[in-house]
Amino acid sequence: MVPSIFKKYIGASTLVLSLFFSCSDSTEAVKEIQAFNTNPVGTAQNIRMVYTDSLQIQAILTAPVHVDYSNLSFEYAEFPKGLKVVFFDDQRNENTVTADYGLLYNATNLIDLRDNVVLESSDGSLLRTDQLFWDAENEWLFTERPFTFENQDYDLNAIRLDTNKEFSKFQTGKLTGTIAVSEAKDSLNTL
Repeated sequence: MVPSIFKKYIGASTLVLSLFFSCSDSTEAVKEIQAFNTNPVGTAQNIRMVYTDSLQIQAILTAPVHVDYSNLSFEYAEFPKGLKVVFFDDQRNENTVTADYGLLYNATNLIDLRDNVVLESSDGSLLRTDQLFWDAENEWLFTERPFTFENQDYDLNAIRLDTNKEFSKFQTGKLTGTIAVSEAKDSLNTL
């Protein structure tokens, strides 16, 4: 005959073990559900997005692959095989930026361009870097990575860039290169 305390111990052990095994099974199920929630809403091939404002085309984005994560709490889109954006200035001139990889954060209107980023403006200016952030709302560009910038007046390299889209206001880190400077006549020598 088995003592009743021993029967209670076996019963409690069986209950604990069954709870333990059922928890591990549900943990796997939770992991699967969480993995499902991080999957994209959709993936599109060979896309073309046209951005307009007041019936004017502002930009045209093309990409071989677009992955949409608008189902996540911090919505974003990924361009894992690169992208090209043609955007138009106030005079309707075309400016182009290309990158091997990109992220578009919907909530902040921030675009993160990475790997072989090249920005070519209609006036022939050329910017090259490994990463460039574009704040679409404020029309501002910035990077903490090394970059090169060339136009008719500049040929420079620097570590950091913080500029408006016209490159009329910019700050850099350590700077090397050449800058064209015009010299004004000294008014004292004209007497």
